[in-house]
Amino acid sequence: MTTNKINVTKSSMPPFEEYVNEIKDIWDSRWLTNMGVKHEELRKELRKYWGVDNLDLFTNGHMALELSLQAMNLQGEVITTPYTFASTTHAIVRNGLTPVFCDINPVDYTMDVEKIESLITDRTCAIMPVHV
Repeated sequence: MTTNKINVTKSSMPPFEEYVNEIKDIWDSRWLTNMGVKHEELRKELRKYWGVDNLDLFTNGHMALELSLQAMNLQGEVITTPYTFASTTHAIVRNGLTPVFCDINPVDYTMDVEKIESLITDRTCAIMPVHV
């Protein structure tokens, strides 16, 4: 019997001292979230790396989708695919918009571009493709 384990879910961790040094300023400030030191440092470095003036960070993809739709102040229907995580549809509905589902193609499982045009109406305000 083999006793060698393959730890598929074992987290990769830095040395403890390195981790403690990295979070010391967070510990000292007691500011864990929402525009804290690390958050602002990451924003600054990403703006510099991508050469952009404006950049925001989100907790997850759902919030990015929801706030992007909200920022556009859309009304009507959004064409998307049903073959996606539930957050895609939730973000649409939570913005008072109506999802219209476009079937996927069997090659890469993304929206079938041959079927999108037939779904566009005068109520269509956006098309939200996703990747899988």
